[in-house]
Amino acid sequence: MRVQITARHCDISDSVRERAETQMARLTRYDPRLSAAEVIFDEEKHIRKVEAILSIDRGSPVVARADDRDFRPALDKVVEKLSKQLRRTRDQVVDHQSPPLSADVLEEE
Repeated sequence: MRVQITARHCDISDSVRERAETQMARLTRYDPRLSAAEVIFDEEKHIRKVEAILSIDRGSPVVARADDRDFRPALDKVVEKLSKQLRRTRDQVVDHQSPPLSADVLEEE
């Protein structure tokens, strides 16, 4: 997965940059179709904001935003929101190839 990191009006440390890359790469466990992630770090006055946009092949993008006093907790909040959204969409997927549940119950009897 391609991870693009952008810093607007601020400088981010290498440790935060590496953490963002590893956290975004870990999200592929929820959906292997993830092709790219864009992480935007922004600073307005004393509030640090993080926004992440995940691109999914043959799907709509997933977006999450969070802000905090520091970039690291804001990044953790964004990753938590993204994982929650990806888990929810994965649970909603219906396998149309599998037999209906009623057919399984009838075969067991």
